[in-house]
Amino acid sequence: MQIIKTFQANRSRTTLVLMAAAMAAVMAGDALAGTGTGTFDQVYQTVTDWTQGTLGRIITLAMIVVGIVAGIGRQSLLAFATGLGAGVGMYNAPDIVDSILQATIPAADKAAPIILQLSNGL
Repeated sequence: MQIIKTFQANRSRTTLVLMAAAMAAVMAGDALAGTGTGTFDQVYQTVTDWTQGTLGRIITLAMIVVGIVAGIGRQSLLAFATGLGAGVGMYNAPDIVDSILQATIPAADKAAPIILQLSNGL
């Protein structure tokens, strides 16, 4: 009897989740990414210059040196690899963020009518 009650509770919960997902899909509008107003462009450029400029290179080398020292102290290459990965990751972080957030499709202007047709259901 307990198994049947559990099955019925799970079925009603699953039905509720499916109904909520269907409503979200029906009510969802077009998702359009904007380029922003440029308010924080100067701040972003300053931080990018810091991480990829002289300061970023100094911090990157410091992370690698600390990793080498920690690796020698622990008799393990893992600390060196962590320092190296953190340094390289910090230096390349602005490029990674740009490539993720500014992802474009070269043929997007050709695909726009198809996308609009799919978004309104016609």
